[in-house]
Amino acid sequence: MPEVLTQKDIEAIDAYWRAANYLSIGQIYLYDNPLIKEPLKLDHIKPRLLGHWGTTPGLNFIYVHLNRAIKTWNLSVIYIAGPGHGGPGLVANTYLEGTYSEVYPNISRDTEGMKKLFKQFSFPGGIPSHVAAETPGSIHEGGELGYSLSHAFGAAFDNPDLIVACIVGDGEAETGPLSTAWHSNKFLNPLHDGAVLPILHLNGYKIANPTVLARISHEELKSLFIGYGWRPYFVEGSEPEPMHRLMAETMDTVISEIKTIQNDARSKGVSVRPLWPMIILKTPKGWTGPKEVDGLKTEGFWRSHQVPITDMESTPGHIRLLEKWMKSYRPEELFDVKGALIPELSELPPKGDRRMSANPHANGGLLLKDLKMPDFREYAFNVPKPGQVAAEATRILGRFLRDVMKLNMDARNFRVMGPDETASNRLNALFEATDRTWMAGSLPEDEHLSPEGRVMEILSEHTCQGWLEGYLLTGRHGFFSCYEAFIHIVDSMFNQHAKWLKVSKALPWRRPIASLNYLLTSHVWRQDHNGFSHQDPGFIDHVVNKKADIVRVYFPPDANTLLSVTDHCLSSRNCVNVIVAGKQPELQWLDMDAAIKHCSSGIGIWEWASTDMGSEPDVVVACAGDVPTLEILAAVDLLRRYAPDLKVRVINVVDLMTLQPQEEHPHGLSNKDFDTLFTTDKPIIFAYHGYPWLIHRLTYRRTNHRNLHVRGYKEEGTTTTPFDMVVLNDLDRFHLVADVIDRVPKLGFIAAYAKQAIRDKLIEHREYVTRYGEDMPEIREWTWKGISQ
Repeated sequence: MPEVLTQKDIEAIDAYWRAANYLSIGQIYLYDNPLIKEPLKLDHIKPRLLGHWGTTPGLNFIYVHLNRAIKTWNLSVIYIAGPGHGGPGLVANTYLEGTYSEVYPNISRDTEGMKKLFKQFSFPGGIPSHVAAETPGSIHEGGELGYSLSHAFGAAFDNPDLIVACIVGDGEAETGPLSTAWHSNKFLNPLHDGAVLPILHLNGYKIANPTVLARISHEELKSLFIGYGWRPYFVEGSEPEPMHRLMAETMDTVISEIKTIQNDARSKGVSVRPLWPMIILKTPKGWTGPKEVDGLKTEGFWRSHQVPITDMESTPGHIRLLEKWMKSYRPEELFDVKGALIPELSELPPKGDRRMSANPHANGGLLLKDLKMPDFREYAFNVPKPGQVAAEATRILGRFLRDVMKLNMDARNFRVMGPDETASNRLNALFEATDRTWMAGSLPEDEHLSPEGRVMEILSEHTCQGWLEGYLLTGRHGFFSCYEAFIHIVDSMFNQHAKWLKVSKALPWRRPIASLNYLLTSHVWRQDHNGFSHQDPGFIDHVVNKKADIVRVYFPPDANTLLSVTDHCLSSRNCVNVIVAGKQPELQWLDMDAAIKHCSSGIGIWEWASTDMGSEPDVVVACAGDVPTLEILAAVDLLRRYAPDLKVRVINVVDLMTLQPQEEHPHGLSNKDFDTLFTTDKPIIFAYHGYPWLIHRLTYRRTNHRNLHVRGYKEEGTTTTPFDMVVLNDLDRFHLVADVIDRVPKLGFIAAYAKQAIRDKLIEHREYVTRYGEDMPEIREWTWKGISQ
């Protein structure tokens, strides 16, 4: 155990804390006069006061004590600030350590640099008020609460020498994702994973209300976290000196426990899930700030949550109050005449990569290594002719992912996440290579559970997403499979990650990381067991809202295209890739050679299904998605009977973003190429997997948009047969044929007979499914017979 701190040590730690607090307040308030060398005036203060003070002194307090522990124990630590709006504190500490000036040389470590540091905070052309991608040392976007702990565990998995200090705000602790994430300790293996040190920061209040965990008894709070499987240590108080001593002693105790847990596991093996330590830190909100403002309690109350002193122009006395507050930190003792931190204090933080703001794990691209990849062609499904044989596309993908896992076992840099759905989504082959990660209790009859497992399942999409984001942001690779309808649960988390990628791509010091890869299956069109509650393809619309250079959406229509797309996605960087593919047996269309060519283009004419070669088409029929592809081709088959002379061009879309103009998305087709495919004046019937208006959104600027008619999901569903689902949404082959008849003028003379036949078939279908509970044999047994040109 390290030696007890001397009085001189405590004074130095306190001075460093005061420096961080001073810089934090300066960022919120000051436009000029950063060291208050002259009396503060209104001109020295920002016209718009933005930021959050209440949580910041606590974050700074933790940061300085982690710095001491890093040096004392020679640790590798990254800092995750759950209360993300404590941004000024994290920026202040990275500036004090020197990393900020290394990354942003114009923010120098002197008076002029300090002035720029203050001005840029929450200022036009500057930086956000929260801990963001711009903040060195951060992997956690503080713009939304609830995800810090799952990010922390994601960072710790397979990082045996890393400690992730995760500060959880007591407001954040009330969110569902955070509450679930405490159970991540049942998945952390001390043999080869790092450690997560949660520090629950109880300062008592949210924006305008008390927090739940701050208003329950000490014993209830302790019991809660013991029940979660943690060993809690309490650090409580408001007087700086005893708090510094208590925090230093507690920090040494918990680091010693972490080391003991890891050393025992690594020397003796893992026999039982350890009880990991955590800290519960109770301090006043807005600690060391003004006690009162205008006679109203501020420190230790919700009024200190954001900007404690406002109305500078209308209340001049507030300027004096701000000056008194800032001078209470005695900046003249902390910074020299040039504005640099004095040497005695600049020696306190760790050096080089041991600085939390410079730890390479917080800039994961620095550590990223390419996956070892098997040749996806070797997993090809044999397709002798289009539409003759059926297969479960995701089951074939599972064999490919199994071998990706095998090849990267030693590197320990690839994991597969999912909310209890790996087997359900037909990725069972993964269990031939690894088990599910599991450190909790097990029974003899349990299958595929192991502390060494690398498939991670917990019935919380939030936690899976958080784990994967933390894993990717610290330089590893992963894959997330989920039921399509319930990926919506992480809509907001996807938002934050996409925004992080968008910002980080503009920061030259942030290195590219592996892409976030989603496989959405058990999709809208095949919910035979679950019905309407499980039918929603809207996540795609949500994804497409993000910056074009970040998002990709793929609709592989069969197993071989799914293999090709997945291989590409696992090798990509700095993107969010969404792959939508069914898990049920479906007809297969392309052999591997054709699949590679098709996926490389992302869109193309299926010549073998078209009848317009060498002539102008009468109609273009297009599809995106496995079920829409089936229905389009079945419609083409019917059109051969109803209108054998009709010239039909069949287009399949794998990469949805090809539909956007080239100017809008890097994968977009040029207008010339789009017009060549879709013509400039012929009717287009488009069968789409999701909500139809998205296709219109992507193509509204195209020449022939006026002739585009899209069919897709229109919020009609139930527990019913596969074909009845498409009929309910007018996406079936019969409705598609009717669309062609209605939009091709030369078919007018046959319309009456063809439409009557279609109407009769739909009635026959309804009668059959309601009587027998399955689709008609001609639907179930349909295969592609081929077209003679």
